[in-house]
Amino acid sequence: MLDKDDFLYPRSRYYGQVNPENLVFNANLQEFAQKTSYICNLETSGKITPEEAYEQIKELWKQLKRTKKQLRIGEQPFKDENE
Repeated sequence: MLDKDDFLYPRSRYYGQVNPENLVFNANLQEFAQKTSYICNLETSGKITPEEAYEQIKELWKQLKRTKKQLRIGEQPFKDENE
């Protein structure tokens, strides 16, 4: 039997460059996508207003950006600037 969380929040396999920061960010990105999908479905079905949906997605986006910054995703601190 499937675990309820596995059913509600499925995770896809990660195929990128494997390091702890990328794995954590990928998990956060998948969570963002899943929650955004739920919010969109709630708004589409009339359960929440477009404004509520926008604010919730905006907050999720801020959280994802914070995570990216904290994990230093996309930064290359040891790369030569002249390359």
